Amino acid sequence: MTIRPATAQDIPSVLPMVTKIARFHEDLDAAKYGLDEDPAESYRSWLAERARDQRSVFLVADAASSGEPPRLVAFLVGGVHREIPIYRLKEYGFIYDLWVEEPYRNEGIARQLVTLALERFEQIGVEQVRLDTLITNAAARGLFKACGFRESVVEMLIDVRTS
Repeated sequence: MTIRPATAQDIPSVLPMVTKIARFHEDLDAAKYGLDEDPAESYRSWLAERARDQRSVFLVADAASSGEPPRLVAFLVGGVHREIPIYRLKEYGFIYDLWVEEPYRNEGIARQLVTLALERFEQIGVEQVRLDTLITNAAARGLFKACGFRESVVEMLIDVRTS
């Protein structure tokens, strides 16, 4: 398994995984993650920007053997955010998405992706990395805790529209 920075050529192989993670999130909490258009198409140009942006982290796991065409089985994408100006910390890294295809889970790929992402964020110069994970996603919360993350805030949500 090779984990490497993603390129624009990898995006068509990543997009089906984007659809899977979007549907997974929507199934867990449709109020927060309700989709109104094709998530893969919505991500296409955004991922291309992440692949070019030196202050983004976009990694893929390639299961192809040497000499074979790429066979992407996982990805992680993150970027740098500015903090609001009242805090000493001026910016932080943020992991937006992490996905590992089901047949490749429990092999340490997600942990490797997170570890390499943290290393890359450190190289970029950020001092802190954050992420969101659903309260009901125990597997993800366990992974991120094992990688050194701690719980920080609880986001709360209410729908107020009167439809």
